[in-house]
Amino acid sequence: MSHSALPQPATAHRSEALTGRVRVPGDKSISHRSFMFGGLASGETRITGLLEGEDVMRTGEAMKAMGARIERNGAEWVIQGTGNGCLLQPEAPLDFGNAGTGSRLTMGLVGTYDMETTFIGDASLSKRPMARVLDPLREMGVQVVSAAPGDRMPLTLRGPKHAAPITYRVPMPSAQVKSAVLLAGLNTAGITTVLEPVMTRDHTEKMLRGFGAAIEVETDAAGLRTIRIEGEGKLTGQVIAVPGDPSSAAFPLVAALLVPGSDITIDNVLMNPTRTGLILTLQEMGADITLLNPRNAGGEDVVDLRVRASDLRGVTVPPERAPSMIDEYPVLAVAASFAEGITVMEGLDELRVKESDRLAAVAAGLKANNVDCTEGEASLSVTGCPGGMGLGGGTVETHLDHRIAMAFLVMGLAASKPVTVDDRAMIATSFPEFMDLMTGLGAVIE
Repeated sequence: MSHSALPQPATAHRSEALTGRVRVPGDKSISHRSFMFGGLASGETRITGLLEGEDVMRTGEAMKAMGARIERNGAEWVIQGTGNGCLLQPEAPLDFGNAGTGSRLTMGLVGTYDMETTFIGDASLSKRPMARVLDPLREMGVQVVSAAPGDRMPLTLRGPKHAAPITYRVPMPSAQVKSAVLLAGLNTAGITTVLEPVMTRDHTEKMLRGFGAAIEVETDAAGLRTIRIEGEGKLTGQVIAVPGDPSSAAFPLVAALLVPGSDITIDNVLMNPTRTGLILTLQEMGADITLLNPRNAGGEDVVDLRVRASDLRGVTVPPERAPSMIDEYPVLAVAASFAEGITVMEGLDELRVKESDRLAAVAAGLKANNVDCTEGEASLSVTGCPGGMGLGGGTVETHLDHRIAMAFLVMGLAASKPVTVDDRAMIATSFPEFMDLMTGLGAVIE
């Protein structure tokens, strides 16, 4: 699917109660890393539950281009890895489409190799700044041979003969930057250290440890995390069961809260503490969400979520919660549109550099559908309209952003007037089953 193809609009209509039991696709963050670490490790890695969206497949293709063997065998993906330090120079540019996570992490992974690698992406990814990842790589000796203005794609990296380990304090909460530096450290002699003042999703650290990397994490009394990784060690193939993506679960979850009479269960959802900000916030707003059957799968906490329609009230979401729900703010803003009172979201500067300027896109979409909201430099306040009377009736510009598209289709299910998004095509990057899953619960989307 090319993002230059004709747009595919979609319209969501006020729906009857949503009911049923569903399972969302595998977690996107863990799926990317499963392909990367499996492709890098010695021996065989077997993966079930992988998210087979376009973004993750781009990461898989990149690893294949550098020597890994990756095949689908029934419900499993089977990988024969190259061994740490043994990636090959790709013969052609690595095309990451719309995959920001895949591209930034792979820059870290290959940057310290003594080879030249070119990264390209679609129109949306080519607008996204890469300096935050390239700056620490430069400190390790990586050359940015060429790049579009502002350290954007297309860009070409040239690794040093011998990369230098660094100690790097991440200047903003970003799991991508942290992970890129740690992955660069895998192929660098000595100890690479990342200092993380605000904890972000920790899948990279957990999974590297599972694959056998020598990695240590310490947290001091002030909450500063110090992550040390010893380079040039051996990684060994693993068996991975990918749990359901909480960022994808957010869409049917919020839809069930907003559509009167709804009662749904979402099975097998990842509950890593660095990813549960949305559920905590919605519960503070009065959401009826029950965590069922808590269990551990592959080193991660997993639950089933029962969600029933609820009357929500506005809250103030503290800025320090942003890293644990950064991808969920679009759909939280939709939930806030139906809540009693005002919801204030702060600490949203990271949203400016997502698939779109996500903060501006959310505010514009809300206003197009008669929601009273105020966009700040790093904040959004939304005045809700319980029952959704008078909401909807607009067309939302998605800016090739899958989460904007899904969030506003959820809005249309509970608003008094239909909500249209200008393009649904890019939803396939993260949640190919979204339309079928939602209509199976009773949602009216056409």
